[in-house]
Amino acid sequence: MAAGQAQGPSSEQAWLEAAQTFIQESLCPTGKGPNVQFTQSVIDCVKTVWLSQGKNQGFTLPLSYSFVSVQNLRTYQHLPCCSHLSWSSIAYQTWAPEARPNGVPLPRERLLLVGTLTDLSEEQGCRNGSLYVRDNTGSLGCELIDLDLSWLGHLFLFPSWSYLPPARWNSSKEGHLELWEAPVPVFPLTISPGPLTPMPVLYPQIASCLLRHRSKLRGEKQNLAGKLIRLSALVKSKKKAYFILSLGELSPTVSQAISHVSIIVQIPAQLVWHRALWPGKAYVLTQLRVSRIPGYHYCVWMTSSSSHLMLLEPGRVQELELEGPFLEADSKPHPTSSNFQDKKGPKGLMRDSRLLNYMGTVTGVLNEPAGLYELDGQLGLCLAYQQFRALRRVMRPGVRLELQDVHLLQSVGGGTTRPVLASCLRGAILLRGFSCQKPGRQSSHQAHGASLYEQLVWEWQLGLPLYLWAVKALEELACKLCPHLLRHKQFLQHSSPGNPSLGLQLLAPTLDALAPSSRSIRNAHTEILEEPHHCPLQKYARLAWASFDPKVLLPLPEAAHLSTCQLNNRLAWSWLCLLPSAFHPAKALVGVLVASSHKGCLQLRDQSGSLSCLLLAKHSQPLTDPQLVGCLIRTEKFQLVVERDVRSNFPSWKELGMTGFIQKQQSRVYVQFFLEDALILPVPRSFHHSSSSPQTESTGVEGPHIGQSRLFLLSHKEALMKRNFCASSGATSALPKPTLSFHVSGCWLGGTQRKEGTGWGPPEPLTDESKDQKVLLIFLGSSVRWFEFLHPGQVYRFVAPGPATPKLFEVEGSSCTSRRPLELAGCVSCLTVQDEWTLELESSPDVLGIPKALPESSLTNLLSANLTDSLVSFSAAILSRIMCESLQPLCMQSLVMTGNTEDVRRCVKLTVSIETVDSEFPPRLDIYIEDPHLPPPLGLLPGARVYFYQLEKRVSRSHNVYCCFRSSTYVQVLSFPPETIVSAPLPHIYLAELRQSSWGPFQATASCHVVSVVSLQLRWVCAHCTSVCPQGKCLRQGPTCFTQTSISQASIRLLVEDGTAEAMVTCTDYHVAAALGLCANEWSSLLEFVRKPGRVVLQFMEPGAQLESSAKTEDPLTLYLHTLCTSPSVLRPIVLSFELERKPSNITPLEPPRLQRFQCGEPLLTRVNPRLRLACLSIQESEYPISLGTFASSC
Repeated sequence: MAAGQAQGPSSEQAWLEAAQTFIQESLCPTGKGPNVQFTQSVIDCVKTVWLSQGKNQGFTLPLSYSFVSVQNLRTYQHLPCCSHLSWSSIAYQTWAPEARPNGVPLPRERLLLVGTLTDLSEEQGCRNGSLYVRDNTGSLGCELIDLDLSWLGHLFLFPSWSYLPPARWNSSKEGHLELWEAPVPVFPLTISPGPLTPMPVLYPQIASCLLRHRSKLRGEKQNLAGKLIRLSALVKSKKKAYFILSLGELSPTVSQAISHVSIIVQIPAQLVWHRALWPGKAYVLTQLRVSRIPGYHYCVWMTSSSSHLMLLEPGRVQELELEGPFLEADSKPHPTSSNFQDKKGPKGLMRDSRLLNYMGTVTGVLNEPAGLYELDGQLGLCLAYQQFRALRRVMRPGVRLELQDVHLLQSVGGGTTRPVLASCLRGAILLRGFSCQKPGRQSSHQAHGASLYEQLVWEWQLGLPLYLWAVKALEELACKLCPHLLRHKQFLQHSSPGNPSLGLQLLAPTLDALAPSSRSIRNAHTEILEEPHHCPLQKYARLAWASFDPKVLLPLPEAAHLSTCQLNNRLAWSWLCLLPSAFHPAKALVGVLVASSHKGCLQLRDQSGSLSCLLLAKHSQPLTDPQLVGCLIRTEKFQLVVERDVRSNFPSWKELGMTGFIQKQQSRVYVQFFLEDALILPVPRSFHHSSSSPQTESTGVEGPHIGQSRLFLLSHKEALMKRNFCASSGATSALPKPTLSFHVSGCWLGGTQRKEGTGWGPPEPLTDESKDQKVLLIFLGSSVRWFEFLHPGQVYRFVAPGPATPKLFEVEGSSCTSRRPLELAGCVSCLTVQDEWTLELESSPDVLGIPKALPESSLTNLLSANLTDSLVSFSAAILSRIMCESLQPLCMQSLVMTGNTEDVRRCVKLTVSIETVDSEFPPRLDIYIEDPHLPPPLGLLPGARVYFYQLEKRVSRSHNVYCCFRSSTYVQVLSFPPETIVSAPLPHIYLAELRQSSWGPFQATASCHVVSVVSLQLRWVCAHCTSVCPQGKCLRQGPTCFTQTSISQASIRLLVEDGTAEAMVTCTDYHVAAALGLCANEWSSLLEFVRKPGRVVLQFMEPGAQLESSAKTEDPLTLYLHTLCTSPSVLRPIVLSFELERKPSNITPLEPPRLQRFQCGEPLLTRVNPRLRLACLSIQESEYPISLGTFASSC
């Protein structure tokens, strides 16, 4: 004990001597001698903080601590550390576990840091809003949670801080300080007294009005007071740096709720205010002037060099009283920018982001150079749309942030499924807490690329979904190419004209197709000040492609045998159906029903936008009542449909995982539901938005006070499509463009009726009662909005508002239609429906004899060769829908040779199952939809039941019947696809049953025996031109064929019988392996043997005949295949699932029976039925297999 007491004074003396030496060298003003009072003040400040912890173990000085200078931190401290003078060891041990379990706490060093807090950069000699700690040896950048402006320029002891050395990405090679607690002044701070008299101030409402009277305030400066309601980011450009704040009323009334005034701060010495401002607090800004920003369209308040920022104290201010006309309330809204252009995304997928404030903790670093982080374990955070380099050095798990005016974007895709918060220049990212974690070790791709990612945002103007995709693509490419082939720094470098970035060059073809065509420079003033707000994050495309996976749409082994053309055609269209249960929690759909005159469809609309919809009154009943327009509809039972159109150039199935081969993506999103499942609330006309013009969109139907009307019985309706119309005599000579329109034909029922009170008067007498009243009505322009309500067999009332016009509904002829089409339609006149006319549904009296059933063609006429009546009608269930090449003549050979697929015209092919009561097994038919009927009407989806009226029947060269859309075609969806699809098993039949009925099953299963192999072909072909590829190389490779990808294809023809009939079965590709009884490994090995010759063909003509082969007979591969095809492993009982090789029809009669000789003792000659022709769907082994002997599979 005595020794300890003797040692204490000597240790303290040594500590004091070291402290005095450090203070004289590092802290005392230079050029002056030793200052004992200055040194003692610093030591006293350290002692005060040290003793404040209460657990100093009897020591009056922190003997375990030593002073450290800025230069020593830079030079010798290469690892992150922290120092907490005011903390005890127990406090640190309690604090450190907060970094776990995913991080390592900052190691504690016992260092004393004293320096001057300043916003003046020593190296640059200017002020840019940054903070520094400075002593005689240098300065270090620092971050502080809550800055008091009175601290600047004073000497402080920093009791709690952490130091982080420069990261790998930091080109300045400068570390930084994080000041955890408020600094302790070495000398007492002098507080300037407030003004003796109350300061005159203006509040936001009056200050905003004064901006419109700049001439009256020229040369005058005012003081503004209010609550801080908005703070922008600190914007730094080559010319200047600035930020914008907005003050609002202290206690706003209803009329003042939206009153606020914006103030620009751009004086360099005032940029540090950005760190001192807290949203929600009240401030006074003095000596403000009114100025106009170059390139901006109205005046704003701006600080001057004499301006000050101070907290608002109600007793120290007084509202300035002004007189004059400029005191009137500013009822006119600020003008909006006229040069802003919305960036258009995929049609039907655009939505608005949501602005909000958020407080959260960083829980992960996703990609630091790209500015991507994780918040609270469930949100993404993107800082790329701000200049975030200063904040980037602080960001790591554990940091707490306050986000002001941040955009919330949901379902953006781009490789992320979580919602993303992204901040534009309008919002501020405020630091609210440091992390106790030690920064993690950065991988190479996490340390490079910051400049390249900034280039994607600021030069390429990428929206957030595309930016996230580009970041993910660059990460994946870097993982594949670096570091063995390229250096990360080389791959992710900034792209310049003389030094392009390799990563950006790889992405450029895709970005050129998807990025905005007009890459205008972002106007920061407009982005921050403009109302309504516009920025790159305000609108974004809902990427329905998040669930688009080519590998799922075309799974192996099917995709492995498809050529380039087949592969991309199969991917060209797909669809996705989402039920309310797919959302968590389940969603209800609410909106006002409107009729679109731009698309001719119905839409549900709310403040956020509109969504196309397909409605049925109930099963098999279309929507007919126009009074539903303008009603508020709510439903919890609906189907959200996403139709996806893709233009791709995948060379083969091996590249399906590489999204770079997708050239173009478009989506059509709509919702379909039954009205009987919805709540329908009529909305009075006065409740609708006054700006809705009846010339564009119809949001409600209301009868006029005066007007006239006429009843119309609709008998025929034609397709909604773009048609050419003759220009009127007074029109310009410019070539008219096709106009969206449709025709209906029917009869007038009685004469014109005039409005009498709330009803309609008696019909006017007709001039000629015996005259046929059949008329053709043309709907174009705004009147196409009635398309979804008009259906054959219904009676409608056409209402024309305004004063009565004689013979308004009796106009003979038309300038838009010649007499010949009228004669063909059986109409005596043509009438164009006016835009202002409205439509009402009338009850259909039974006396009219209106047919209730939809007219349908007989099955015999539908599948016959008779083309005299080529227009057919029927109801059918859609089985499949794919894209294919157009049926119109086109020189496809030149396109294949050049590889140009842009000019290939495509069409939609529907395979349907015709509904009929005449047959147990409904026949199948193909329907083709080509321009100008593309895109097809809503609702033509697999599983839906549809009525097709007046399709054109055609017969192919192979005698197959198919149908095509034409202008007179009318389509009515009868039911939506079922919510749950249950695949019914194929019927199990005898082969002879395919001949016993007129229409046998198109697909079925049969137990049969393989009698013989008729032919076998194995080959490797070019995926692009389908030429044979010996040794995997295309024979036409060169200018005519640019690909080097080959695929395997196979086919085998089997003769099978089940005791009732014989059939010739064709198996292709992977089904050939099942026919030969080979497992996957054996099949792959066999195809590899075929790769060298490129093609092997075997023909087994008749039993006992010679083998015909494309290869030499003594070739081991040929001998093996010949032996295999004649072995019991192939000639065995199987369970065959099949479909007919050609769809049934009445065009060609069945082949007559043929004579065949059988050897059973004596030769027997008899007549047998012709062989059926089937295509294999699958082959399963029989329950009673025979012994396979030596050819049994060993897999």
